[in-house]
Amino acid sequence: MKTASPRTHYQLTFSVLTIGVGAFALLQSLVMPVLPTLESALGTNQADVTWVLTAYLLSASIFTPVMGRLGDMHGKKRVFVIALTALAVGSLLAALATSLPVMIAARVIQGIGGGVLPLAFGIIRDEFPEEKVAGAVGTIAALSAVGAGLGIVLAGPIVAVLSYHWLFWIPLIMVVLAGVAAQILIPDSPVHTAGKINGLTALLLSAWLVALLLGVSQAPSWGWGSPIVIGVLVAAAILVVTWVVAEARSANPLIDMRMMRVRSVWAANLLALLMGVGMYAAFGFLPQFLQTPTSAGYGFGASVTESGLMLLPLSVGMFVLGLASGRLAARLGSKFLLIAGSIVGAIGYFVVAFAHDTEIDIYLATSLIGIGFGLAFSAMSNVVVAAVPPEQTGVASGMNANIRTIGGSVGAALMASIVTAGASSTGVPPESGYTHGFVMLGAAVGLGAVAAMFIPAMQRDEITRLEESAALRHPELAMVAGGTLVGDESE
Repeated sequence: MKTASPRTHYQLTFSVLTIGVGAFALLQSLVMPVLPTLESALGTNQADVTWVLTAYLLSASIFTPVMGRLGDMHGKKRVFVIALTALAVGSLLAALATSLPVMIAARVIQGIGGGVLPLAFGIIRDEFPEEKVAGAVGTIAALSAVGAGLGIVLAGPIVAVLSYHWLFWIPLIMVVLAGVAAQILIPDSPVHTAGKINGLTALLLSAWLVALLLGVSQAPSWGWGSPIVIGVLVAAAILVVTWVVAEARSANPLIDMRMMRVRSVWAANLLALLMGVGMYAAFGFLPQFLQTPTSAGYGFGASVTESGLMLLPLSVGMFVLGLASGRLAARLGSKFLLIAGSIVGAIGYFVVAFAHDTEIDIYLATSLIGIGFGLAFSAMSNVVVAAVPPEQTGVASGMNANIRTIGGSVGAALMASIVTAGASSTGVPPESGYTHGFVMLGAAVGLGAVAAMFIPAMQRDEITRLEESAALRHPELAMVAGGTLVGDESE
């Protein structure tokens, strides 16, 4: 059984993880508010510059579960350093980019670094005292969301004071520091999974993710009824069914389908999808709403920096509640936090949909959204980490993060279609478009409470069955896996 004390300095390990995850989270969102600036600087157009976001999204969606699986197999510390190296190389290339193709290539390379989040969860589970795991996982999960929110806030001042190149120089410095520190300070992983990457299932996973995310991300510009969009979405549906069948029959699955059928895991993944719909669409469209000129009859005519500051309560709420999530889960249970977080976040979206006349309304709404996401994201990560054996932590949490990204892409595409419907000749969306869009986001986040209700109050029986299954497939892991799970004892 896991001892009460770690093998080495878990506080230092945590510091390294926060820097690496923070840099990755910043890179997710720093470019969102400044796409018009990049469009001009790279000599491209509004349609093509969106590939700066789409390319990163596609790459991260493919590599996040793959890197998590590689970490489970070959050592989480080793693959964590590799993921940080990819982030560094991609950031360097992006900082030097002066053309759109180079920037897109840089963003694809950065997407390889998507594995830092599941790998960080796995390292925490391996290295931290059992009583510290829930709080640390919750804080890292909150930090990943907070970093994305801070990217929205910081993008304007960085570009105004320095240049768009520093949107990548600053994360590069953080990533290099984290990579060097990780190599020196983080111990080698004690838990490894025997096996190898199944090339066919990895290819099928990549294929359906690319088809799905390409379809939903481009549907607002190509049209939901266009033959290309319909074709790629149908292809995605066929490929995902083929992938599930192939994984179920594989002796070395990339994603263990038996693990995905555990109630705690599939319920948390469904919740991740719904919360992803809300979070990424908020980061993309709340700034646009706030920056709309008051002459349109709504909006605040805010600058990039001002709109970022109005979203600051969202980031603060996520971070503060993320820090407290471990203690709250011990008292109230992760399931309660997931339900409460979903409801509070949904209320925040309904506030911004129906009461957005003053800045006070916006601050109230973004505070509620931040509190809701802070509660839900941290507890969701703890549920996934607690529900699987140690050797599957990376791939399980990686898939959860991946599904959240898919939800974000779907939410952004739906939001774009709803908001732009009936736009004027000047391109300014009608106020009703934003109202309907924020109602849709509130409904999606609110449904997360329904998904959370499917998480069982007791997870131990399911965990035991998974451990026994893993021991039968890999006897050499039986002594390591037995008794090392970190459960939510209040549930």
